[in-house]
Amino acid sequence: MELGLYTFAETTADPATGAVIGAQERFANLMEEAELADQVGLDVFGIGEHHRPDFAASAPAVLLAAAAMRTKRIRLTSAVTVLSSDDPVRVFQEFSTVDLLSGGRAEILAGRGSFIESFPLFGYDLADYDSLFSEKLDLLLRLRERTTLNWEGKHRAPLHEQSVYPRPVQQPLPVWVGVGGNPSSVVRAATLGLPMALAIIGGEPARFKPLVDLYREAARRAGHDPATLPVSINSHGFIDDDGDAAAETIYPYYVDVMGRLGRERGWGPYSRAQFEAQRSPRGSDFIGDPQQVIDKILAEHELFHHQRFLIKFSMGSVPHARLMRAIELFGTVVAPAVRKALAP
Repeated sequence: MELGLYTFAETTADPATGAVIGAQERFANLMEEAELADQVGLDVFGIGEHHRPDFAASAPAVLLAAAAMRTKRIRLTSAVTVLSSDDPVRVFQEFSTVDLLSGGRAEILAGRGSFIESFPLFGYDLADYDSLFSEKLDLLLRLRERTTLNWEGKHRAPLHEQSVYPRPVQQPLPVWVGVGGNPSSVVRAATLGLPMALAIIGGEPARFKPLVDLYREAARRAGHDPATLPVSINSHGFIDDDGDAAAETIYPYYVDVMGRLGRERGWGPYSRAQFEAQRSPRGSDFIGDPQQVIDKILAEHELFHHQRFLIKFSMGSVPHARLMRAIELFGTVVAPAVRKALAP
C-alpha cells in the first residue's frame, strides 16, 4: 500500500497566542515538509486547492512544481484540484509541466470541492455544480488521449482542431476522482475507470465500506477490472512519540478549526468527547503514537483493501517542528511496519 501526506498549507491563527503565520513562511515550511516526506520514503505528497484566508494553497500545481525541484522520488498530487471552477486545458498544461519537471511523478486528484468560494471567484453558477464537474472531467480525460482534438460543451468555449502542449512524461497522466460520500460520484469514477480517493474525515469508517463496495461493483458492471483500479483513503491525524502527547498537541487546533467550520455550516460546538471518539479505534482520525497509527491503518485495510492511504497532519497551523516530527515518524516507523505487514 502507498502511504503519503496531504495538506492545504494552513495559515490559521495559533489558538493559544493568536499569531498567524504568513503565506511566505508557510510555503517555505511546505517545501521542507515535502522534502522530508521524500527523504523518509513516503510515496505521495498532496496539496489541496482553497480560496480562503485560512489556507495559502490556491495554486497547487505551482507549489507541486516547486516541490518537484526539492524531491527525487515521491509522487506529487493535487488534493484536490477543484475542476468544476477551473479550465481543464490549463489544468492539463499545469500538471503536464509538473510531470515534466518531476520526471513523471505528477497526478491530478479532481474533485468538486467541499468549499464554494472558487465558484463566484471564477464566475461560475453553483446551480451548475454537478454539470460543471461532469463536463470538465470529460474534457480533461480527452486531453489525456490526444494532442489535437475537437470538443464542444455547455460551460466552455469549444475546441476545433486545437492542440494542447506540453505533453506529460506519463502516458496517460494519472487522474483520480475525489469523493466525499456521494454515491453518484462513486459510480461516475467507477464507470469511467478512474481511481477513487475517498475522504473519511468524520464518523466511523465502517459506514463507508458500502461506498467502496459500490465503486468496485459499478466498475465491474462497466467492464473494468476492479483489481486495476486503486482506492485511496484520505483522513486526518497526527503522530507523536507518545500517544497522549499527540492528542494534547493537536486537540486545540481541532477545536479551533472544527469550531470555525461549525459556525459557518451550522454545526454545534466541537467537544473533547467528539475528539476522543474520532481518535478511538472505531473513529476516522489517526491520532496517537506510531503503533496506534499502524494498528489503525491495518484495521482499515482489512475493511477496505485499499491501495493508498493519505493522512493530513496540518489541522490548523500546527507548529512546524511538531509537524516535521510527525512526518519523520510516519515515514521511518509507521510506513515500514505497514508495508511489512501487508507484504505478500
